[in-house]
Amino acid sequence: MPAMKHKPHILGAVLALFMLTSSAQTPAEPESQRLARELRDLIGPAACHSDSQCRTVAVGARPCGGPAGYWAWSTQGTDAERLTTLAQRQAAAEKAEQQARGLRSNCRVLTDPGAICVANQCQTRGLEAAREPAGKEVN
Repeated sequence: MPAMKHKPHILGAVLALFMLTSSAQTPAEPESQRLARELRDLIGPAACHSDSQCRTVAVGARPCGGPAGYWAWSTQGTDAERLTTLAQRQAAAEKAEQQARGLRSNCRVLTDPGAICVANQCQTRGLEAAREPAGKEVN
């Protein structure tokens, strides 16, 4: 019967070891991804009634510098100051993660495509519009 007294302790130790092992195998979410998710939540549906309510925000970071992309957002229901601060924090976190991993890129500069209201939702303009100089017609 003395062996019975030790079984709960052994079971507890095995369970604790399993929990430590499984948590060690699950990598933590990178800070840049967590902040990007927070940014998407802040932007929400980007509802609009006109193009004048739509803006873009630079997001992420490229290893050579500059943003990784642009996301459309609406002035209708988004706190612009909070959005800007959060986007800057997200870009800084991504840049730090890239530097820690020694990442490089092609150093291509991304141009802000601007945003328009389509079906009551702000969206970035097409890539063609982003690449063409202002006033030049896209074929």
